[in-house]
Formats: sequence, C-alpha cells, structure tokens
Amino acid sequence: MPAKVKKQKFTMLFDWFDQGGDGLLTQDDFQAMGDLFGGLAADDDRENASAMREAFEEWWRVLLAHGDADGDGRITRKEFLDVMEVNVTAPEHFGTAVLAIADALMRALDTNGDGELSEDEYVRMYSALGIPPEHSGEAFRRLDRDGNGAISHEEFRTAITEFYLSTDENAPGNWLIGPIE
Repeated sequence: MPAKVKKQKFTMLFDWFDQGGDGLLTQDDFQAMGDLFGGLAADDDRENASAMREAFEEWWRVLLAHGDADGDGRITRKEFLDVMEVNVTAPEHFGTAVLAIADALMRALDTNGDGELSEDEYVRMYSALGIPPEHSGEAFRRLDRDGNGAISHEEFRTAITEFYLSTDENAPGNWLIGPIE
C-alpha cells in the first residue's frame, strides 16, 4: 500500500504539471507552472515571484538530469514517477526544488506578515492554481492541524513534506492538491 499512495500522489502531480495536456512534461510546462505560482505574488513582490519561478526551473533541471531516460528533453509519466521517488524527494533536491516553492508561496500570500494563511487566502490560492475548488475547504481543515482557523508556515511546510514523502494514506498533507484518487 505505501508505494501505491506515493504513486497516486505523483500521478496527480504529473497531471497538474502537464499544462500542455499532451501527456508529457516539458520545460514549457514548468515555465507555465512557475508563471502560475509567480502570478500569485503581488505585482510589486518580484522577489517571491522570482523565487517560485527559479524553484520550478531547478525542479525541471533535476527532472531532466535524473529522469529523462531517453534524452529527448521531455519527461514521460513513468520517467516522472521514477525520478520523483528517487531524486526530487531526495534531501539534496527536496529543499531547493519543492520547499523553496512552498516558502516563497507562503511569503507571497501572507500579505499581512502574520506567518499564516486564512481560509479565504487558502481557497483563493487553490482556485488560482487551477486545483478544483470543491476540495479546498476540506483541505484547509485537514492542514490546519491546531484548529486555530489558519495554516501557519510550519503547518504548510509539514503538509508539503507529507504530500511528497509520506506513505501514510491518511496523512493530512495528502490533501494538498485534493483527495488522493
């Protein structure tokens, strides 16, 4: 069961990242994701918008360097699943390719500087990232571990880490981009 849980999550991620809808991941897909995330920052927040774009560029470099088995400059679903398990989630890449996006996103969305996302902020983020909004309320409740009505930076990082690293099918972080299907 544990391997199945990660495969389901990484399959959902592949489908989300495949912005071109052609069943392959390309540099254009990752640039589009970087732009999508970067667009969540305020117009004058170039630092966080750039940080998110650069983290997606780093993620693409890791995928290409470690996952492009046939050297065609594109990542198939199988290549993605393999490289996610072995390389992207490895400690030497996870911080610069995944947590860097989460940290910049949190800074960009936390416009009042209180270190937390309200439910409204979270739902708006969910929708803007193209994630089906019907799951955002449930996701928020699961990620708000202390039940205080906000997701702290630490709760957000924990959710990201659980999504990518946990094999527990009941981990709250699995709801990061909706329920596991």
